[in-house]
Amino acid sequence: MNSPLRFLLASFALASAAFAAAPARPNIIFILADDLGLDGVSCYGSDVRKTPNIDKLAASGTRFETCYAAPLCGPSRCLLNSGRYAFRTGGVTNQSWRADGPGAKSADEQPIAKLLKQAGYATGMAGKWRQVGETPGDWGYDEYTTDPTAGGWYWQTAHQQHVGEVIAPAGSYAPDVIHQFTVDFIRKHKEQPFFFYYSMHHVHAPIQHTSDSAKGAKDGEERYDDNIAYMDKQVGAVIAELEKLGLREKTLVIFSGDNGTALNFPTTIGGRMINGKKASMLEGGSRVPLIASWPGVTPAGKVSRDIISFADPHATFLELAGVSAPAGFKTDSRSFAPQLRGQTGSPRDWAYVQLGKKWFVRERGFKMNESWELFDMSDAPFVEKPVAAAADTEASKAARARLTAILKELNPAGGKLDEVDAAAKQAKKNQRKANKQ
Repeated sequence: MNSPLRFLLASFALASAAFAAAPARPNIIFILADDLGLDGVSCYGSDVRKTPNIDKLAASGTRFETCYAAPLCGPSRCLLNSGRYAFRTGGVTNQSWRADGPGAKSADEQPIAKLLKQAGYATGMAGKWRQVGETPGDWGYDEYTTDPTAGGWYWQTAHQQHVGEVIAPAGSYAPDVIHQFTVDFIRKHKEQPFFFYYSMHHVHAPIQHTSDSAKGAKDGEERYDDNIAYMDKQVGAVIAELEKLGLREKTLVIFSGDNGTALNFPTTIGGRMINGKKASMLEGGSRVPLIASWPGVTPAGKVSRDIISFADPHATFLELAGVSAPAGFKTDSRSFAPQLRGQTGSPRDWAYVQLGKKWFVRERGFKMNESWELFDMSDAPFVEKPVAAAADTEASKAARARLTAILKELNPAGGKLDEVDAAAKQAKKNQRKANKQ
């Protein structure tokens, strides 16, 4: 055999082997817990909360230590679905979707579900939605069910789901209805690629007894651990269903939380309290768990310190699905698909976080807020140390220049803001609550 022919055959064989080894477009399930900070998950070091199924998911994949959502439900969910910062979309507070608010409008965005649907994915969601505005269908989810009221996980009236005119009887436990809808969707679409957004109610207040709580258990804060356990159980049940259907190796499962732990329920990590809670612009307000598992693709048991933004799943899912981002459309999303494959990728240098008229940009060692105040984050998430300009070191002086330039380029004040300052409003509400204790 002559050399050119041998070379061509060898090249063809290598290309064929690479093609065969490359994973097909995965199913994608994004599980989002509600009001669950780092201190609510045992694999992140919680001294009190126990989450064995979530820990097992982390052991089978990659656990990201430095992921930032927004400090409240609505802005986080808008960021996740749009891949764009709040000052671009108008989804800056929980109230922004109201008629007189700036609100994010699906027609003005390129929602991830819509783009995946156009690429042949079946799209569905179940659970909490209302603070995003419009309906999940407007944002590209063909099949969905969502809660009819702002609170109460035992529905007081019958609830009609979006698909199939299914009726959930009065008294139904919402997390069970939502979970069953999720399982039914997976079974229905097991023969095609699918994207499912599982938006849990746990562990948001009101804290009520679960289906597994002791008989006669009363509602109240003493049921919080029951809710953590039930959330963890449902995560495990999703994985078990994928394994039963032979879909586990074909499915990327991501677990995260929409903001930090709520006011009354923080606990320690290694004996120390995280600085800040839900609705605060401190580390504990927006730093959340993020675990990704796709057996055979994501490195098992890896812990990554790469900075991840809630904007980033948008670009990541598009890349995994083989879909090009819409041309000419401004996005703030950066794909971490390479990291999911065990590659270095192009990690972020910083993350941007916003709530109402407050914001900050956070890099590895420092953080700067809307008032141009600089903080030393070397002991985060436990301590955020103010750094006065007069006390600058060479490192802080350089960081001050970098972060100032980033905020000036972003120019959040020039974007879509809301007259309702959600952070201040929530802080006052939290203080009133604390004063009553």
